[in-house]
Amino acid sequence: MKSFQNFRLDPENHSLWRGTERAAITPKAFDVLRYLVENAGRLVSPDELLEALWPETYINPEVLRKYILDIRKVLGDRPDKPVFIETLTKRGYRFIAPVTDGSSAELPTLPVSNTTQEGIGSETPLPARGAPSAKATPGRLGVPAVLVAIALALLAGYFWVARSRTNARSSKNNTSIAVLPFADLSPGRDQEYFSDGLSEQVINDLAKVAGLKVVARSSAFQFKGKNEDLRHVGQTLGVANVLEGSVRKDGDHVRITAELTKVDDGFQLWSDTYDRKIDDVFAAQDEIARAVTQALQVRLLGANRAEVSAGSRSTSPEAYQAYLQGQYFAARGQDKQDLRTALSFADQAIKLDANYAPAWAQRAQALQSLARVELIPDAEGFRAARQNAEKAIALDPNLAAGYLALGSVQITYDWDWEGADVSLKKAGLLEPGSAAVLANRAHLARTLGQVEESIALYKQAIALDPLRGNFHLSLGYELYLVGRYEEAQAALQKAQELNPQLSSLHLTRGKILFSLGRQAEALTEMEKETGDWEKLSGESLAYFALGRNAESEAALKKLIATHQNDCAYQIAEVYAYRGETDKAFQWLNRALQQRDPGTPELKTGPLMKSLRADPRYPELLKRMRLPT
Repeated sequence: MKSFQNFRLDPENHSLWRGTERAAITPKAFDVLRYLVENAGRLVSPDELLEALWPETYINPEVLRKYILDIRKVLGDRPDKPVFIETLTKRGYRFIAPVTDGSSAELPTLPVSNTTQEGIGSETPLPARGAPSAKATPGRLGVPAVLVAIALALLAGYFWVARSRTNARSSKNNTSIAVLPFADLSPGRDQEYFSDGLSEQVINDLAKVAGLKVVARSSAFQFKGKNEDLRHVGQTLGVANVLEGSVRKDGDHVRITAELTKVDDGFQLWSDTYDRKIDDVFAAQDEIARAVTQALQVRLLGANRAEVSAGSRSTSPEAYQAYLQGQYFAARGQDKQDLRTALSFADQAIKLDANYAPAWAQRAQALQSLARVELIPDAEGFRAARQNAEKAIALDPNLAAGYLALGSVQITYDWDWEGADVSLKKAGLLEPGSAAVLANRAHLARTLGQVEESIALYKQAIALDPLRGNFHLSLGYELYLVGRYEEAQAALQKAQELNPQLSSLHLTRGKILFSLGRQAEALTEMEKETGDWEKLSGESLAYFALGRNAESEAALKKLIATHQNDCAYQIAEVYAYRGETDKAFQWLNRALQQRDPGTPELKTGPLMKSLRADPRYPELLKRMRLPT
């Protein structure tokens, strides 16, 4: 126990008292204050503080200034007329108030429930294990004081064990990070596309570091515009660190601020400000990514870790801004106008710089999206997308987005399974932390009948993108395929919590209920389905299972009338389930000709079981180049 003026510092319980009240002080600020108090009267250099409190960890010395400022606020100290902490410019800090030794028995008794909550909740670091001070011996204390001292010692020991267990659980996660969308502080607040784009580029840079868990854009950006407590952000996203910042763009000048924070105790690991011309923003992105990996102790990532290196990206400021605007609209969803706008910005970027590889990859993705939602013909859209992806790869063989775009075309339209495997593995080598690559690999594995591998890959993708509802939906579907219905239901419930409007959610849940023999409940689920063809397909199946054949036929006829050009596989699925084998194969042949994206599920879909003994079944698989 150390006392100075009306303050008492209790290192064992990591608390600071002002009279009989506990003072609010952050954990790391307490550590700095404790070290200064324990070395009162002596000049302590910043290097000594950093080495003593954060050994073997890179910490920006500027962070100390923040904690000294926090301590002064708590103590009511003034830097110009210090009573407690004296600052010697460029030399260090000295605690100048008289310090005396005291006893923990002098402190008020801490309520056990409150102390326990703080220790477990990690808002306040747990005290180091140890007994009360040697000066607090039973021979010098009354019985009540002895009991207080014993209680504090027991609590300290309990918290030390709890913290050890917590650290053991979280040690594997100390190199995990989420990059929150940078705030747009531009004068007109009209540069959101630029601040979002910068955040996404930093995410992509960090995803290249092997062993570093980087949360994907779609999950991290769900905190956009929300002033959430960073501990809540960390718990929700499953990360130990958060990078946040701001962008102020005015003309051709950009100011970027960034800071990296540990979510468990709010300690700022690193921060910096970058003033750049717009044509030098790539260098700033690379600098931020390198600084972050250094601050995260990248040595912990293993001997074979990949450092962030200066990127090969270069283009004109105008082309780069067009590219960022394209990314902004592409990320907004599958709205027809957004997709067309994204494509137009990709075209604009290419017109300004025909050698800018990311713009070609962006165009490839936009064309695929337009083809999938039938805004352009499939053959035309996917052919152009393949060409654009190959162009991106030719311009920059180290661009993961190019291989990802190509692999997606090879799965969805080309049915080139070997080529897709090569493309996605290359993308994974370039960006090992990409959730999108993992999800595409999972889709490919399921297509080839490797469902258990697909499940494992979707789980990895969810770890990187935990708030993306369709990943949980896809995982639920894979679990349904192998009969793990309870796990499948849990995954679907999580998907529903994240996005209640997801199409195929209720259809998948209904199929699970079919498998459990609960046909009436299955129909109820099908009727809740939000997707048009999904609902008609589900009702056709459910009505038939309940013996309501006329209603099943009516729903099927409506499905054929409205979706015969994009749902041939689902039509075949209904016929197969109803035992109408010839009609099922007729529609499967049509699905194959139309390159229906559902057709590769023929190998794993439970509703197609009745067809697998038919000699036409292996012939279809051969035509699709799938293993028989």
